[in-house]
Amino acid sequence: MDTTVHPQETHGNFSFTRTTLPGVTIVDVASFGDARGAFMETYKRPDFEAAGIDCEFVQDNQSSSVKGVLRGLHFQIEHPQAKLVRVLEGEVFDVAVDLRPLSPTFGQWEGIRLSAENRRQFFVPRGMAHGFLVLSERAVFAYKCDDVYHPGDEGGIAWDDRDLAIEWPGLDELPDGPILSDKDRHHLSFAAWRSARGI
Repeated sequence: MDTTVHPQETHGNFSFTRTTLPGVTIVDVASFGDARGAFMETYKRPDFEAAGIDCEFVQDNQSSSVKGVLRGLHFQIEHPQAKLVRVLEGEVFDVAVDLRPLSPTFGQWEGIRLSAENRRQFFVPRGMAHGFLVLSERAVFAYKCDDVYHPGDEGGIAWDDRDLAIEWPGLDELPDGPILSDKDRHHLSFAAWRSARGI
């Protein structure tokens, strides 16, 4: 993961920061509050288009998870999805892994802390594996997708793959390791996935 500070551009109430992975973008959202509470826009298509994120989102998803749950690394095989992800409650460490064979950052990852407090969003374009680890006692995670979910089209890479070497924070607080679904325990290694794809 590259920790270089990347330039920002602002459109409307959104600031867009490019990461090392082409297309993967951190989105900071302006919030307006007073004694009554707060208001913020979470998505506005013209502003995202101005920043080069031109997606027609067709499905919204939401999940809740307890501390230590790790979901990922997921992708759809024949129907890849771009995702705009955020946290409504709590905090997670969110990760995108570049699976685009022709990308200059193929096999590299980018991670960011997303929380209800920092209001950050993460845009993950098509061609990425995606996952997150819950850092708070509970987290509610929401995301928009530019293609619908296709049962039977799921793919995955092992969250702890040695070649990817993702630096998940907070693992030292989980003596038994993260809480995984049965499916997430049996994903391919990155090398095995490459071999299966002939890459």
